[in-house]
Amino acid sequence: MTKHIGRLRGRHRVSGRAGPVRTHWAAAALLALSIPLAGCGADPADEPPGEAPGAAVVAVQAAWSRETAPGQDAGGAFLTLDNRGAEPDRLLGGSTPVAEDVQVHSVDMAGGVMRMREIAGGLPIPVGGTVTLEPGGYHIMLMGLREPLRQGAEVPLTLTFERADAVTVALDVRPIGAEGPGEAHDD
Repeated sequence: MTKHIGRLRGRHRVSGRAGPVRTHWAAAALLALSIPLAGCGADPADEPPGEAPGAAVVAVQAAWSRETAPGQDAGGAFLTLDNRGAEPDRLLGGSTPVAEDVQVHSVDMAGGVMRMREIAGGLPIPVGGTVTLEPGGYHIMLMGLREPLRQGAEVPLTLTFERADAVTVALDVRPIGAEGPGEAHDD
């Protein structure tokens, strides 16, 4: 801005006492007019994540897990996902310090046998939709547990999505037979 003020002074010198005052006033007026226009050419990539119109936003609620037995190498995680964005999204997986891998799984019945398998390409979350991951349905598998999941503990889990920013939650570890996040601890 100093360059512009210097140019103004050079071109608009007014002789006499009022000259410098007019020059400073002109520079101040130019500055005042340029401030409101500064954001007009803003680059959308400069906007904070999740602030752009239509940005992908997934809220996570009621995250929980079940206690595991000593030596058990996998555990499940359950939660509810709300897509509050303007586009569909997908839960791709995640990470946690207590397991080597975090996978998104489905459960289906084939010939009376329940099968779990990883969902290739992630779990779809429709615009404005809610997807509940629960025992016997869609769920997250914590594979290669480094330590057992202990009742009453809170385990950090970071979820990754196709479009939305990663979300970190605390899994509330419930008793082994728990069916939902709201059951009381057996203390």
